[in-house]
Amino acid sequence: MQNPPPGQQPYVNPQGAPTPPAPESNLGIDPKVAAAISYIWVVGLIFFFIEKENRFVRFHAMQSILVGIANTIIMFTLIIVAFILTFVGAALAAAAGDAAGALFAILIFMIWAVVWIVPVAFLIGIIFTAIKAYQGTTIKLPILGNMAEKIVNK
Repeated sequence: MQNPPPGQQPYVNPQGAPTPPAPESNLGIDPKVAAAISYIWVVGLIFFFIEKENRFVRFHAMQSILVGIANTIIMFTLIIVAFILTFVGAALAAAAGDAAGALFAILIFMIWAVVWIVPVAFLIGIIFTAIKAYQGTTIKLPILGNMAEKIVNK
């Protein structure tokens, strides 16, 4: 294994084995910095289309895009389900009495709690992967990481 130049950390692949540094970015900034800030969803979208050479930056940008899309789809689905259950619970409470309405109210509360927990979980995941990208490590998120890798390697 070759030692990196002074002051530069080696890039590490997903299995943890050191890999040679990635080529410089077309963006004019350090690839690790570009990969880290690509987790800001819009920045990741821009970096994915601008960066043509550096697969490290492209991977993190695509993973960011996929995380944003997944978050949006999950949030809309949960909100629609919660609204439907809210109206069904109100109708059930009016028709069947307080016991059924109370049960639905608890169910609706749990769904709304998930609606608020999901974006927090996504945010924690994005912060973690951005920090790891800045350190030069590739963290593949479940499902989305494999999809990002396939898209970047095309």
